[in-house]
Amino acid sequence: MPRTKNRVASRARRKRILKAARGYWGRRKSIYTVAKNAVDKGLVYQYRDRRQRKRQFRRLWIARINAAARLNGTTYSQLIGALRRGDVELNRKVLADLAMHDPIAFTSVVEKVSA
Repeated sequence: MPRTKNRVASRARRKRILKAARGYWGRRKSIYTVAKNAVDKGLVYQYRDRRQRKRQFRRLWIARINAAARLNGTTYSQLIGALRRGDVELNRKVLADLAMHDPIAFTSVVEKVSA
């Protein structure tokens, strides 16, 4: 009896990898073994960077808040401490958005907690 290799399933597996590698440069998009390595590495980066994105946005928000706070005569750490003591529950995302798009409102928040 001849050995069966289930060509349908193995071809589908290869097609799935090559479809995921579409848009890659050079042999990474057309040669299965190279594409498989590239796709696997891409999935690792994807998993890692979903977590890193949260860290990077927090760093960006802190930098924006600090820059706006210094324009108002205080520092980031002093501002956050004053917000905590004043029971103002604005998170960093909202504060950074105020600092960028509505500096007048940000200034009023700084004045409210520093008074």
